[in-house]
Amino acid sequence: MKIFRTPGEMRRWSFEQRARGKSVGLVPTMGALHAGHRALVEASAARDDFTVVSIFVNPAQFAPHEDFDKYPRAFEGDCRLIEEAGAHAIYAPDAATMYPEGYATYIEVKGLQDGLCGKTRPHFFRGVATVVTKLFNAVQPDRAYFGLKDGQQAVIIQRMTKDLDLGVEIVTIPTVREADGLAMSSRNAYLSREERERGLSLSRALFHGQALMEAGERDAARIVEEARAMMTDMKVDYVELVDAANLQPVDRVDGPVMLTMAAFVGNTRLIDNIKFKG
Repeated sequence: MKIFRTPGEMRRWSFEQRARGKSVGLVPTMGALHAGHRALVEASAARDDFTVVSIFVNPAQFAPHEDFDKYPRAFEGDCRLIEEAGAHAIYAPDAATMYPEGYATYIEVKGLQDGLCGKTRPHFFRGVATVVTKLFNAVQPDRAYFGLKDGQQAVIIQRMTKDLDLGVEIVTIPTVREADGLAMSSRNAYLSREERERGLSLSRALFHGQALMEAGERDAARIVEEARAMMTDMKVDYVELVDAANLQPVDRVDGPVMLTMAAFVGNTRLIDNIKFKG
């Protein structure tokens, strides 16, 4: 399996494959890979002739007080998982390559980035949109694969790709969960055994909200209230029921919606969401 460190060498390899009429899929990651990432790689391997996995812990999406320095890094283990899942190449640039001295260009997706996680992490989606665009420019993929656990991120990337005519098909994959319902996340590694048990309140709250909607409840305030009440022993950041396309809060379930939430368990911030067709 090939490992590329610069955008130039990554682009040359990708151009070679596409010149041969082959398709290229990209799975963007920050490493510390788990079964959710494996599902993304396998989805690309099943559809594309060549699959590239990027590994880059992106400093532009971390605020100074956040966990950039301690974010889990496991490059050798990641390489094994990636190869076993069927990928062909890894793109792993360093921060100086991605953001050289004097770097001054960032991308924002107005409106979609402002609510939900954007309220308490206003820097985050500017960093995500920028780094994903740079990855697209280096890898030149036909398709890129994203998990739906980061539901707001998926909507923002879809909009950015469309608005900027990037020519990349965005493929989303359902959230992969542990057997007990906890959404898989690289940050789960931070949780102690006791914190992990407390973290299950997040998925239980989501599933309760889903059950209410499936039973016919359409009042958004009641759904949010009951879901929030189940989020015990954690510091709730937000619980919102939003339109699945524009991410704006809704008063009633009338069409596709997303119940989405974020909370701190100890010092670890967890997010989760679930979509309902309405």
